[in-house]
Amino acid sequence: MFLRNLPSFSSLADSAFSDRFNRIDRLFTQLTGDSPMSVTPPYDLKQINNETYLLTVCVPGWQDRELEIESIGGRLLITGRKEVVDDNSKNETAQNNDENWLHRGINHTDFRLSYNIPEHMKVTEAKLQDGLLNVSLHLEVPESEKPRRIPIKHQKNDTIEHQS
Repeated sequence: MFLRNLPSFSSLADSAFSDRFNRIDRLFTQLTGDSPMSVTPPYDLKQINNETYLLTVCVPGWQDRELEIESIGGRLLITGRKEVVDDNSKNETAQNNDENWLHRGINHTDFRLSYNIPEHMKVTEAKLQDGLLNVSLHLEVPESEKPRRIPIKHQKNDTIEHQS
């Protein structure tokens, strides 16, 4: 499981979302030919405006019934579990199809992504279309917690002038 922070400041997004571990793992995979230690779907994070974000996770070949999105105590969890086929006839067909593959590069292993999100961020919508899972997030900060500007009063000095 990977843990990521969703920053509420756009300037932090690039540094907080750099996925250096996966890059290093892929580099060693290319050098050694071994399979990667952990395969997680790639994702994008886009800030639409000051309060709205769009998280896009690449999940080709996944059905909506195989994906689960939960928001629990300041965490956004996205889980993918492939369905297991119990029917023997379907299982034989799947085995025959597996034998015909020349290359299988699309990842179909189960995964679990975890993101730390700010306290007042809510998931407003999730859509699966064309192999992309789009999760809309909205930051709802209450008025009492928003920064407010305090005006500074300028006090005039009352001077007494000498009158003759």
